[in-house]
Amino acid sequence: MDDQGWVGRWAHLFFDFDKPLIAAVNGVAAGAGMSMALACDLRVGSEQARFKTVFIERNLSPDSGMSYFLPRIVGYSRAADLIFTSRAVGAEEAYRLGLLDRLVAHEVLVEEAVKLASEMTGWPPLALRASKRVLQQNMTADLDDALRYESVNLGFARKAVNDSRESIRSFAEKRKPTYTGT
Repeated sequence: MDDQGWVGRWAHLFFDFDKPLIAAVNGVAAGAGMSMALACDLRVGSEQARFKTVFIERNLSPDSGMSYFLPRIVGYSRAADLIFTSRAVGAEEAYRLGLLDRLVAHEVLVEEAVKLASEMTGWPPLALRASKRVLQQNMTADLDDALRYESVNLGFARKAVNDSRESIRSFAEKRKPTYTGT
């Protein structure tokens, strides 16, 4: 028996993806669509973005990871407000609450989301993957476990020895680094 359903599998696909995911929200993100946006690491939205939990309106409790992601992003009481009332949240409030990490003009939404992704791809790939894993793991870890997990992932990132060398060389030569993931 499948106790997670297709929406649970989608939430896992997004959460478990080994590279950062960016949602570009240009309209209404409701129900499972909101959950999928929340499952992304970052969310960029335009003034046309709106969020609505919608589940309670359909005689449902949240699914597709909403009860996991939403309180971690906005806090318990704000998540409860959004889930229990199913009220629509416009772009400005979504940005203020943390549902959106960046708020940009509609005309440049995709361009800005791609620009953000390009900024991230300029860094060492293994270090970026390790950073995502550490952030996810340490959301619920105590300090001792968090420090151990950070230490383990430092070693993972350092497996890219050429990127480690490039980091030092580019700093010494005062130039932009070029990382290869090796």
